[in-house]
Amino acid sequence: MTNSPDVLLIIEDRLVDTLILTRFLGQAGFKVISAKSGEEGIEIATTMLPDLILLDVMMPGMNGFDVCDRLKNKNQTTEIPVIFMTALTDTLDKLRAFEAGAADYITKPLKHEEVLARINAHLKIRKLQRQLQIQNQKLQAEIAERKLAEARLEEANRELQRLANLDGLTQVANRRLFDRQIEQEWRRHLREQQTLSIILCDVDHFKNYNDNYGHLAGDSCLQLIAKGIQNALHRSTDIVARYGGEEFIVILPNTKTEGAIQVGEVIHQAIEILNIPYEHSPLKNYVTVSLGVASIIPNIALNPLDLVGTADKALYIAKAQGRDQVVYCDVVK
Repeated sequence: MTNSPDVLLIIEDRLVDTLILTRFLGQAGFKVISAKSGEEGIEIATTMLPDLILLDVMMPGMNGFDVCDRLKNKNQTTEIPVIFMTALTDTLDKLRAFEAGAADYITKPLKHEEVLARINAHLKIRKLQRQLQIQNQKLQAEIAERKLAEARLEEANRELQRLANLDGLTQVANRRLFDRQIEQEWRRHLREQQTLSIILCDVDHFKNYNDNYGHLAGDSCLQLIAKGIQNALHRSTDIVARYGGEEFIVILPNTKTEGAIQVGEVIHQAIEILNIPYEHSPLKNYVTVSLGVASIIPNIALNPLDLVGTADKALYIAKAQGRDQVVYCDVVK
């Protein structure tokens, strides 16, 4: 028995571009449907629920940014990955795309091999996310007080909206909020005896990036990475913070080791497909990250610094092993 082909929706006003792309993707084994306007695309996406959407930015009437925003605000289509197809290359346009909820962007003129590679990468990420969602559903059934915990964490997340708790550059939580949140989560997980996990993420050879491209480009790079990490997290309870310099840290409440490692892999791949140019990198020709993962059921002999220190140790090992990878370490007192 063969699996049904993945369904792709192309929203593009240029018929020639649509026909060429439809033929290529059809030959690659996908089922392709298309729409010639943003309004038609939203209607088809809502009724047919494709696995992925290829969306043109510059269209008459509703542009691609508005279409993506509408799709992300609909319950039926909010989880469908959207890849922008655009001739726009300015960093602000790219940031605007991610703010609208896009998973990725491809610069026109399209290269079919690149289109296929990015589609396959995002379909793989989506499948991993679905597996995580299944695990989360099982976890919810096991935890009697989960609803109460979510209510408390939602209140904490609203705190993130306050300017004092945001990192000015990346607009994710700052170190101050992280320190407070990890203490709160540690106490709750100690009381409930549930697993608390964190991920420490470091941009590989970032000083060299700044030296070659300048600090303004470095700032833009960190903004894109922060957005990429946020887009890889799909629970309201998960929190990403800027830990310092080019380091980010993620709190994963009620997340066991296997789930935390899988989230780390999703983040790693999400940053990779951003394809931020880095010609001088000793690793690849785009920006990469190293990630250290640690998990623990808190006990009175340990404290949050033990968990953070273990994640830092895992990150150190990832760097020593060549960087651009995810490493997990057990917490040992």
